[in-house]
Amino acid sequence: MKKNKYWIIAGVINIFTAILHLIGGQLDLINPLMESSIALQIKTELLGVWHMVTIMLFASSIFYFKYGFNTTKKADIVLVSFISYLYIAFSFAFIFSSVYKSILAPQWVLLLPIGILGIIGVKKSKTNA
Repeated sequence: MKKNKYWIIAGVINIFTAILHLIGGQLDLINPLMESSIALQIKTELLGVWHMVTIMLFASSIFYFKYGFNTTKKADIVLVSFISYLYIAFSFAFIFSSVYKSILAPQWVLLLPIGILGIIGVKKSKTNA
């Protein structure tokens, strides 16, 4: 099995997204919300959910890299497919939210390519098997 360049590229975009989410999102979105007058319970749950997403971004990056660079063992196609379809679904959530609220939530610009590259990589992996 050769390296899967689609998964490696997805991993690069994904790790960039994770870092952007962790630092940029914390500074631009979470910190102002934490300083607002919303209830402490809401702040606490929002912060927890925010960092659940951060964990998901970093963890899925690991899998894209692990299977993208894996040249000795068969990749876990089901896992990579699942993660990739999750990213496509996440991007649709932002697209629909943007349309519904008539404002651009640009997260889908990073999430959709990760999912698509993951699926393309799955198809390439199956043809190379």
